[in-house]
Amino acid sequence: MNKTIILANGKFPSNKKVINILKSADKIICCDGAAKKLIDFGLNPTIIIGDMDSLSSEIKKKYSNIIIKDPDQNTNDLTKAVNWCVKNKINNIVIIGATGNREDHTIANISLAGQYVKSLNLKIITDYGEFIPITKTTEFKSFAGQQISIFTLTPNVKIQSEGLKYPLNNIKLSRWWMGTLNESLTDRFLLKFNNNGIFIVYLNY
Repeated sequence: MNKTIILANGKFPSNKKVINILKSADKIICCDGAAKKLIDFGLNPTIIIGDMDSLSSEIKKKYSNIIIKDPDQNTNDLTKAVNWCVKNKINNIVIIGATGNREDHTIANISLAGQYVKSLNLKIITDYGEFIPITKTTEFKSFAGQQISIFTLTPNVKIQSEGLKYPLNNIKLSRWWMGTLNESLTDRFLLKFNNNGIFIVYLNY
């Protein structure tokens, strides 16, 4: 399977696992200013997309053939990159650099994963863990003691769990904190809910 990475303009990864994922990518789509970080690291972007307000004239000139300028201020650069993937039928995506730096960008970028989960297979990887959006009952591979947090974009949907230290017993996660700071008991855990739910699961490495 081809590996397509979207590199957002948050904190550039320092975790070796994440860096290796970045290095092994077939395509790296950079959100505007993230292109400079990637180039400084020694890799070249496949596509640079955004409003181009964060790139030097030198980079714009050198990479002019792969720049897609989108000045729309109603969407952020990560949304523009994801939409480009949808348009070009790229359905398997790993997002890196979506967190760090500004907290408001971090929250917006994580919620974006839930917005596209019905049309794309995507996840967000950070130096500390990964965010995986789900829309149906899902079993996760895990390990005893792994830290787990669960967020939802559908607070009226009830959820149940099996294999977590603090069970979710058919409850609604009506506040963001309610599904956080849980822990896996074994090598797997299960989250059960009806098909109207959108949940984002954080797995700490």
